[in-house]
Amino acid sequence: MSYKNYPMVSRVVFGRGCFNQLADIISPKRLNTRAPFIFLVDDVFKGDAWLNSRIPLAYDDQLIYISAEEEPKTSQVDELVEQIILTHKDRPSGIIGIGGGTLLDLAKAVAVMLTNEGESRDYQGWDLVKNPAIYHVGVPTISGTGAEVSRTTVLTGPEKKLGINSDYTPFDQVILDPELTKDVPKEQWFYTGMDCYIHCIESLNGTYLNAFSQSYGEKAFELCKEIFLDNDLSEEESQDKLMMASWHGGMSIAYSQVGVAHAMSYGLSFLLGTKHGIGNCIVFDHLEEFYPEGVALFKKMKKKFDIKLPQGLCANLDEQQFDTMIDVAISLEPLWENALGKNWKQTITREKLRALYEKM
Repeated sequence: MSYKNYPMVSRVVFGRGCFNQLADIISPKRLNTRAPFIFLVDDVFKGDAWLNSRIPLAYDDQLIYISAEEEPKTSQVDELVEQIILTHKDRPSGIIGIGGGTLLDLAKAVAVMLTNEGESRDYQGWDLVKNPAIYHVGVPTISGTGAEVSRTTVLTGPEKKLGINSDYTPFDQVILDPELTKDVPKEQWFYTGMDCYIHCIESLNGTYLNAFSQSYGEKAFELCKEIFLDNDLSEEESQDKLMMASWHGGMSIAYSQVGVAHAMSYGLSFLLGTKHGIGNCIVFDHLEEFYPEGVALFKKMKKKFDIKLPQGLCANLDEQQFDTMIDVAISLEPLWENALGKNWKQTITREKLRALYEKM
């Protein structure tokens, strides 16, 4: 038996207000005055002096605002890489992603593609990246995705939605400042928090489970219950704990795998552009057959926060569209194997997936 030798984020700072230390953290990493830091920032922060005034721009550094309305695409990564190469003579000193899962994944992908030839679609899969990425930093401004700690960057390409899973993908540095999550709207907070909760359920109920994964998954699960079911946390405590739940949920997946909800939500996302957090919730709501206890608890949380999920997403789809979603979902073999074991193909047929999608 050969075990995976996984990389982890090598440095992390946690604490309310620690975003103020960004300049001190990255300045020793500047290669020279012509090698810029590129800041990729969620455009929801455009004109937000509270955050922007603390982004330490110097020399030829560049700040690029990016909309997180759509999931990250391979074409978007390639355009960003080209734009950076054409704008700056020297290779950048580093990429800093500030935002949610979309911005963090874009930052990781751009850092990888600046040192690897070809298009990002060529690297969708497992362990295809040849050269180490440039220095990259993740600053989450919403908690739940686990993107701050994972070894993947999930991209929608022309043929599939799949991550660049590699040892060079994880961040070199992460800044966990719970204060940055203070203005997240309730629905968004819930959907992204549920991404973390679903990571726990899929990991803890999977066939890939081991003590390493389980210890992280159980802690994240405990924190999620505290945040989304118990009533005794202050807003600040809730922000702090969800940030750590996200970290632990992401670490739990690192040494195992996700499952049915993620596989099927990738199909929704690929065809309809459904955002990851809400897509997971829409799918998970119908997965009692696979995760009975997890789904029952999810429905309780949904009720508690008065969350109304969109209905009828698949009501007017034609045969070809259903086939596209099923193709994307069924191609994610490690996810199905984790969920149902080596003989998953006996249970998961195209007809089965079609029936599930029709409920959504």
